[in-house]
Amino acid sequence: MRLIAEVEAANKIALSKKTELRQKELDEEQKIVRYNKEKIEREVAQALEERRIKEEKEREVARLREMQEKAADRQSEIDALRAKRAFEEGERQARRKEVADKERMQRQAAELEVARKKQFNEREHNLAAQAKAERDDFLRIIDRQKEDEQKERDMEHERQNQLRNHANVVRA
Repeated sequence: MRLIAEVEAANKIALSKKTELRQKELDEEQKIVRYNKEKIEREVAQALEERRIKEEKEREVARLREMQEKAADRQSEIDALRAKRAFEEGERQARRKEVADKERMQRQAAELEVARKKQFNEREHNLAAQAKAERDDFLRIIDRQKEDEQKERDMEHERQNQLRNHANVVRA
C-alpha cells in the first residue's frame, strides 16, 4: 500500500510538473502571438500614417501647382523664355571656353613634350659626345702607354745587346 501511495504521489507530482510545463509553453506561445499581433498592428498603423502623409503632401503639391498655373501669365512665360535663352547662351559660352581651354592645355602639353624630347635628345647627344671624348682620351692614353712600354722594351733589349756585346768584347 505504501508503495502504491508513493507511486501515486510521484505520478501526481510528475503530472503537476507536466501540466505546469505545458501551461508555461502555452503562456510563451500566447506572448509570441500577442507580440506578433501588436507588431503587425504597429506596422499597419505606420503604413496608414505614411500613406495619409503622402496623400496630404500630394494634395498640397497639386494645390500649389494649380495656384502657380493660375498665377502664371504671358509676361512670366516671356521672362522664362528669356532666362532660358540667356542660360543656354551662357552654357554655349562656357562650352566654347572649355573647348578653348582644353585645346590650349593640349597645345601646351604637346609643346612641353616636344621640349622634353629635345632636352632628352640633347642630353643623350651630350652624354654620347662626352663618352666618345672620354673613350678617345682613354684609347690615346692606352696607345701612349703601349708606345712607352714598347720603347722601354726596345731600350731594355738594346741595353741587353750592348751588355752582351761588351761581354763578348771583354771575353775576346
